[in-house]
Amino acid sequence: MRSEAEFAEDHIPGAINCPVLDNEERIRVGTLYKQVSPFEAKKVGATLVSRNIARHIEANLGQRPRNWKPLIYCWRGGTRSGALTSVLQQIGWRANRLEGGYKTYRRAVIDDLAVQPQRFSWRVICGLTGSGKSRLLRALDKTGAQVLDLEALAAHRGSVLGNLPDEPQPSQKMFESLVWHALNNFDVAKPVFVESESKKIGNLRTPEALIEAMWASDCLRLDTATALRVPMLIQEYDHFVRDSAALGAQLDCLVTLHGHERINAWKAMSVAGDIETLVRELLECHYDPAYTRSIFSHYPRLEQGLHLTVAQDSDAEFERLAAQLTG
Repeated sequence: MRSEAEFAEDHIPGAINCPVLDNEERIRVGTLYKQVSPFEAKKVGATLVSRNIARHIEANLGQRPRNWKPLIYCWRGGTRSGALTSVLQQIGWRANRLEGGYKTYRRAVIDDLAVQPQRFSWRVICGLTGSGKSRLLRALDKTGAQVLDLEALAAHRGSVLGNLPDEPQPSQKMFESLVWHALNNFDVAKPVFVESESKKIGNLRTPEALIEAMWASDCLRLDTATALRVPMLIQEYDHFVRDSAALGAQLDCLVTLHGHERINAWKAMSVAGDIETLVRELLECHYDPAYTRSIFSHYPRLEQGLHLTVAQDSDAEFERLAAQLTG
């Protein structure tokens, strides 16, 4: 029952939002409460809430079956959720209100994420940039294996060029909710496959207990030749291939590491359409050295891990590797 802005920041995964006060209405009632009086605020609020509840019932809630059992929540489990719960119960649905509202839920997420990761047996997929780690995760998911795709949840590919076109990252709280929801659906008796990550994925922080569990876990390494990685990356980052201005803006983030001369040369390659040379140089001069410097310090079990060689750029190849891991 929270406003659009509240819901966008975080919500229980799978929830639908039926705000009884939208963004502007919530501000209006809150301002009245502070500047005029609680009584005046409640009069206005009651009118708005009643009108919005009627609209939600007419638009979608009224089509729910007789045995529907909704769990309703707002910020603290108070007036907003209480109002809708009462109306739905009077209609005949077995509606329940979440005691303590979103605040209670958020506390449960924080507490669970501090202990959940240690309950699972992790299999961390490592490999140089462009080696196909995400493709292997998707192939594993198709086999029914347990997969935690952090980059998919974070809407980011985990590098300076990792922003997804037209898909902003979720808030930190929403990201944690998505991770929490995924972990709650896993079986602790089975391994969970995850891609090697650092503490941050774009602007989001990987939950501390999760990254520590990953760093201490068994690893496997994808070995993919540069000749294969280049076309795979070009395909994966097609949006940058088609937009040299956007790619140039992201390359500017690397000026402090590589200097203006090299960055300008890379920008020129992008504008000229010499994408293969650009991608190869980015791998050899930036991504591969950075990966090699950090991976063994963060994942000490990588040396003893299983090595898998990617022989060709095809879905069938990654399905073969997934079958090898789960067979």
